[in-house]
Amino acid sequence: MPRFAANLSMMFTEVPFLDRIDAAAKAGFTAVEFLFPYDHPAEAVGERLKRNGLTQALFNLPPGNWDAGEKGFAALPERFDDLKRSLDTALPYAKATGVKRLHLMAGIADRSNAKAVEQFYKSVAWAAEFFAPHGLDVVIEPINSRNVPGYFLNDFGFARDLITELKISNLKLQFDIYHCQIIHGDVTMRLREMMPITGHIQIASIPSRNEPDGEELNYPFLFAELDRLGYGGFVGCEYNPRGKTTDGLAWFKPYAGAKS
Repeated sequence: MPRFAANLSMMFTEVPFLDRIDAAAKAGFTAVEFLFPYDHPAEAVGERLKRNGLTQALFNLPPGNWDAGEKGFAALPERFDDLKRSLDTALPYAKATGVKRLHLMAGIADRSNAKAVEQFYKSVAWAAEFFAPHGLDVVIEPINSRNVPGYFLNDFGFARDLITELKISNLKLQFDIYHCQIIHGDVTMRLREMMPITGHIQIASIPSRNEPDGEELNYPFLFAELDRLGYGGFVGCEYNPRGKTTDGLAWFKPYAGAKS
């Protein structure tokens, strides 16, 4: 049975950020993820998780100026010093929350630019090697260009090839089913191919990015497929609820309380 993590950047937004941890536990989730914790003290986030007995499944490394449109800087040669500082910023949060995987964002860059490709390889290797002694995986996520125009990492094949070439044991793929369906389609076959390098999965309906209970994909089939493939990681619920979060959790009820 898949282990679902509520994405607190998108779910339970009816309450302040730290209170969303309480709300997720009350709704039956045993794990959570979110984009960024950095507006709150690391100890406060960790304490709230511990109080609720929740596992932190994932969060992102600092992306730069998110409000100004920055989406990371791993593919930006002129921002390598910023990237290195971001690793130091994230580490106390990783220790306080007990998270085991961190998402490194590529940034807005042209993948046909050889310097951007070279920098992305360098940044990914640097981050993975930085976090390896701390027992942390680094994951990279292809993101569709409809949601994030110009995002450097917008192809699952490119991500697969990079991970395969670098051969770094704590470097994994973040397989967002929503993004995969929009970029490529053929989700099931790609899951089967890429499961050996996959460290985290995320879900949402397509095309609306709402609860995974309809539209293009048959999620009950995909959840069963994850079991068939032996996936033991978390499935992040990175979707925008249609209304109040708890009103849209009928899809989740058969899985509530799955142990982390």
